[in-house]
Amino acid sequence: MKETVQFPMTWDLHSIFEGGSDSNEFTEFFNETNKQLDQWLDKPSVQVEELVQAIETISPRLWQTAAFVSCLAAQDVKDKQALLLAENVQEQKVKAQKLYLSLEEELRSMSDDAFNRLLTNEQVKPSAYLLKKTRSHALDKMNTEKEELATKLAKDGYHAWGSVYNEAVGRMVIPFEEDGETKMLSAGQLHNRLGSTDRQVRERASEAALHAWEEQAPLFTQTLNRLAGFRLKLYEERGWENVLKEPLELNGMTEDTLNTMWATITKNKPEFYAYMDKKATLLGVDQLSIHDVGAPLPLEDASKNTIPYEEACHLIIKHFNRFSPKMAEFAEMALREGWVEAENRSGKRPGGFCTNFPMNKETRIFMTYDGSMSNVATLAHELGHAYHSWCLKDNDVQSQKQYPMSIAETASTFAEMIVADALVDEAESSDVKKMLLENKLSRSLAFFMNIHSRFLFETRFYEERKNGMVPTERLNELMVDAQKEAYGDKLSSYDPYFWASKLHFHITGQPFYNFPYTFGYLFSMGIYARALKSETSFESAYISLLQDSGSMTVEALAEKHLNVDLTKPDFWQEAIDVVLEDIRKF
Repeated sequence: MKETVQFPMTWDLHSIFEGGSDSNEFTEFFNETNKQLDQWLDKPSVQVEELVQAIETISPRLWQTAAFVSCLAAQDVKDKQALLLAENVQEQKVKAQKLYLSLEEELRSMSDDAFNRLLTNEQVKPSAYLLKKTRSHALDKMNTEKEELATKLAKDGYHAWGSVYNEAVGRMVIPFEEDGETKMLSAGQLHNRLGSTDRQVRERASEAALHAWEEQAPLFTQTLNRLAGFRLKLYEERGWENVLKEPLELNGMTEDTLNTMWATITKNKPEFYAYMDKKATLLGVDQLSIHDVGAPLPLEDASKNTIPYEEACHLIIKHFNRFSPKMAEFAEMALREGWVEAENRSGKRPGGFCTNFPMNKETRIFMTYDGSMSNVATLAHELGHAYHSWCLKDNDVQSQKQYPMSIAETASTFAEMIVADALVDEAESSDVKKMLLENKLSRSLAFFMNIHSRFLFETRFYEERKNGMVPTERLNELMVDAQKEAYGDKLSSYDPYFWASKLHFHITGQPFYNFPYTFGYLFSMGIYARALKSETSFESAYISLLQDSGSMTVEALAEKHLNVDLTKPDFWQEAIDVVLEDIRKF
């Protein structure tokens, strides 16, 4: 009799829309969304209250269609129908943008007194944060006619470059010598080899990756330059000189907070150098290379380096339960009901994500699970994202459910931290404890140094791009210089083509897809430190913080729930001290 799998490794999309990329159910839903959009857009005159109602009603439908198509495209990069649907979704987004532009125009034309009176209107009061953000943004933008044209042009002149990148990466097939044969790996599968416990495997994977990305570099030089060029021209027309203006606004964060965070991290970086030297010794090398930084320590019993998927699921549920029974109950349900796509197969997009289906009050998680400790952490991380959405699912105000990436990464890294700490505490031997603690520290290093190198590269690249195309050779130089600075020049080798291999540089939906990760990590560490010190259950306080995450800036959220000022270094140092204690322990 065939054993029933408790936690399936492939997700269930049929419960969202039956039929995959040929789904008639999806087509009907998509067409109905377009119909509703047209009804709003065809109205000759619409009041602000009506526009808010339209946006709150249409937004979850837009999320639903975009999420479904992104899942289809990720699970099978050769699904041509999914690519066509992605085009349709982009068209729908362009159409929907007219609603937001109409709202911006109405709010821009209001006097301060009229706007303040609007905020007292019971009908729109729940959407007050949305209105404040929208008006502030509108006052800084071009007129409605120009913004609408820019939105239309962005589909084929901006977002298209991201689509070209995704399809090109999805079609990459990289030869790799393994077990006496040449295997043809996807970019995602090769990336997993870079996390091998065998340094020779990592070196061969690093060499294979270098050749593969070097071969694709001319194309990706174009994609990166073109999407950056579009973005900069748009900023120039709006009168925006600071390239961080948009990403900071999207993350509900001030530049003072961002600068204080990076300054506090930089001040503490020397504390990590002894750990990096020690890891090099344990790996049997004089100095870590860029591909040793995140590598696991080898164990005599190689089986201890991997965890079967089913076991990983049980482990995560168990450790979530120690902190929050509600969080554990959610994770068990999501894993059991097929909300996770984790199968290790070719043809999948590299990386991982969690996406939300607001109409179903469900989420879906995408990753490729190969049994590594890093993959266990990724699964916990994505379940943290999913739980965040779950805590907001019953909020009737859609705009309050749309939290910034900075806070999204707080929930995910918080979940990751719960599991990482528990694994260290429960380790059966000193060798396993050392390996797990090091795995935890290597992820800290990624947030402090890898992410910092991305931020440094991107800010400098954008400054140079203002003066014209930046060639491949210069992109490589900027990347290596950023990595050297971020890692304190403590590595024996660097990755010049990281700008090409990292999807985040080519994402058009969120500029500067880097610093929110580090913010979320440290913010979660600060919350975690307080949870550990709390004499009562921290569960309800944590849920309350997540439920407010779409209704205020990160500074206001921190002040309300943690009573801290994020523009001062105290909170950031408190969070970093948790990591420094791990370094001393290691």
